[in-house]
Amino acid sequence: MRVTKAQAQANREHIVETASELFRERGFDGVGVADLMAAAGFTHGGFYKHFASKADLMAEASACSLGKSLTGAQALDVPGFINVYVNREHRDGRGDGCTMAALGGDAARQSDEVRATFAEGIEQTLQTLGDKYPTAPEAEAGEGGKKMIDLRSRAVGASILSRACPDDSTLADEILEVCRAQMLASLPADNADAE
Repeated sequence: MRVTKAQAQANREHIVETASELFRERGFDGVGVADLMAAAGFTHGGFYKHFASKADLMAEASACSLGKSLTGAQALDVPGFINVYVNREHRDGRGDGCTMAALGGDAARQSDEVRATFAEGIEQTLQTLGDKYPTAPEAEAGEGGKKMIDLRSRAVGASILSRACPDDSTLADEILEVCRAQMLASLPADNADAE
């Protein structure tokens, strides 16, 4: 049975979505093409009809999940971002959580295409949240962006450290609680109250 172009595109998008989730759950090296295609409901042989290589899919899946994260960040102010990101629900939701926290370490060892995808996603998220960072009227241009580099790095680090602990570890929760409180406390006074 011949597949229409529209169905082929829908199949490709489904594979990318599935890969995006599995890569965040298991890491790039923790997912083989056969497992990925089975999870998406297709045969292993169909993979190369859609992608030249696993690396191509890794870059596309990363762009997909980074784009979704950016959409989520656009709906939040800075305190809201901190509260949504640095918490147990996000920590435990690897498959639908932040791509940077789940795959940042893996991405550093991947192709230039994958690393460029991550760099673009990082830049867009920092720009989006940096524009929302509350700064004084006399602040230098770009000050919000600089503050968001610091906050974003701390948020990703808190997630990674918490995830490195066993799920039932009190330290996993303590890392999130302390980091969230410190990050909110670092905001200008009228914004830190959004806790």
